[in-house]
Amino acid sequence: MTTDLPDDLEAAGVSGDDVETLSLEPDRLDGHTIDELADYLDAGMTPADPTIDDSPACQNVLDALTRVRMLSHGALEADALDEDAREDDWITEIITNISLEAHAGRDIPLPPLKETENSVITEGAVRSIVRRAGDTVDGVLIGRCTLEGDVTTPGAPVVVRVWARIVRDHGATAEAVTDAVCSAVEEALRTHTEMNVESIDVTIRTDGAAPVPEEER
Repeated sequence: MTTDLPDDLEAAGVSGDDVETLSLEPDRLDGHTIDELADYLDAGMTPADPTIDDSPACQNVLDALTRVRMLSHGALEADALDEDAREDDWITEIITNISLEAHAGRDIPLPPLKETENSVITEGAVRSIVRRAGDTVDGVLIGRCTLEGDVTTPGAPVVVRVWARIVRDHGATAEAVTDAVCSAVEEALRTHTEMNVESIDVTIRTDGAAPVPEEER
């Protein structure tokens, strides 16, 4: 049984199955593999597969895969011009983390829409919100995110840790990018959750970022 969603959660891309009035623990990716989802994306998500289309975890992964492909394309093109180009292991690492983070995880309390409800948002949905917020920072991809602390207890302090990578270098310093990611994540969590976020720790990797031409900055 799921609850109706507030407008702000719908705007964040959280589906009704992510916010539950009863605790549910679906299998990770609802029986699908990351390779199957990548193939489904390659095929233009046709023919429609309800087991994927109706799965919040699968939809979160598809959204993240789309952002990874869009942002990593320019970086890989730049690497291809370099005879010492690194392998794209970092993309594989990001995709692996997306798969691991997609499962529901713990139930995080939300203010009830009705007195008779006990509303929660899944940990996987919150990680998706963090990833989506961080990915809005120009040229950045979120590699991994974790929620540390007792997120199941209202008001308990929570530490959010984010590992990100600059894949397209727009000339901003690592410190500026770190601040931008932190601000984006902080705003998203404040808007869409009731967690008591004690700190947001962001680690930025800059190695291998593809330079952006001056005219595109």
